[in-house]
Amino acid sequence: MKYLKSIFNRYFYVSLIAVVLGAGSVGFALGVYFLPIIIASEGASEAQIVTAKENILARASFIRDLKGSDSLHWGDGELLISMEDGQVYATLDGEIAPGPDYKIYLTPKFVEDEDSFIAIKQDSHKVGDITGFKNFRTILTVSNELNNYAAVVIWCEVFKEFITAGRVQRVELSS
Repeated sequence: MKYLKSIFNRYFYVSLIAVVLGAGSVGFALGVYFLPIIIASEGASEAQIVTAKENILARASFIRDLKGSDSLHWGDGELLISMEDGQVYATLDGEIAPGPDYKIYLTPKFVEDEDSFIAIKQDSHKVGDITGFKNFRTILTVSNELNNYAAVVIWCEVFKEFITAGRVQRVELSS
């Protein structure tokens, strides 16, 4: 009987530890996914989107069906790059999949998946951080360099994941 009790205790404690570790892992994974959503910044207002369109320097269209996009990594809408009061902004009129540590890169050529971006990442220029997912708006650390790049990529630094990309189309300002 003592032997059976010893076996039962061993299995009980091993099972308890497994459940606690499993629940902790699931909780951590859920936290990594939901925390960026919970702390996301407010998106651009309609007035800010209109102002970005009025002061546009370039635009890039994001579509969901790129080779490197999937149900967890995608973008949909138009990224407006504008000059307002001497500052360059990126304003998304649309939405990207939620996630942590998103960055905006200007790239020398259009890419549509993770491997293609990794191959040109050293030639790309990180120009901003993204803290929102619907109609985000962020200040870019770019000025004249915009003319040297053909595309924009949204990239998740922490997980090294391609989110979306679009070709940069420059807009001629009317005088």
